[in-house]
Amino acid sequence: MPTYISLVDFTSQGITNIRDTVQRAKAFKKVAEGMGVTIKALYYTVGCHDMVVIGDAPDLETYSALALSTGSLGNVRTETLQAVSPEEMYRIIAKMP
Repeated sequence: MPTYISLVDFTSQGITNIRDTVQRAKAFKKVAEGMGVTIKALYYTVGCHDMVVIGDAPDLETYSALALSTGSLGNVRTETLQAVSPEEMYRIIAKMP
């Protein structure tokens, strides 16, 4: 299953309602599970982004639907990266001419 990394930033609404963030994260994990996405890690961070989420999803469309659904609630904005394991990178490099 592909792995995705989301860099998450609170919106003005999200920071105004910061006291609810842990409960929102629990609800997010439950919604993700229902969509077939496994959240492997969720961390609050200090720096350029407010959170990092790492999840496995059946495909990009499913993970994108989860990210869009979450963003539509107005508390966060996300930037999602598709992760490549060392084994996958080896196969990619092997295809190079």
